Amino acid sequence: QVQLVESGGGLVQAGGSLRLSCAASGRTFSRYAMGWFRQAPGKEREFVATIRWSGGRTSYVDSVKGRFTISRDNAKHTVYLQMNSLKPEDTAVYYCALGTRYSSSAYTTQYAYDYWGQGTKVTVSS
Repeated sequence: QVQLVESGGGLVQAGGSLRLSCAASGRTFSRYAMGWFRQAPGKEREFVATIRWSGGRTSYVDSVKGRFTISRDNAKHTVYLQMNSLKPEDTAVYYCALGTRYSSSAYTTQYAYDYWGQGTKVTVSS
């Protein structure tokens, strides 16, 4: 059983920063990529960022490029999402996800992921 636990969400003013963490635990598994998604009230879940375990290649949705940075600590089995220059439209529940197989979509869709965390809420006030 694989468990993903997010932390680091909270309330921040526009222009501020937060760092989300996602710790993976459980049985030995093949890790291809980790991703962050978010879901705002009344909206569909959307891709935010992803990072490959091997090589560390990253990808971001256009709306967060230059503001968010995804990184990983292999020894700690943890992925981070550093969020700077936050905007009210970044308000959402953020979910981390683990992909354990090849993805033809380069891990930018939720269907590429097999395990999900419970989510952490981020609220950005104007």
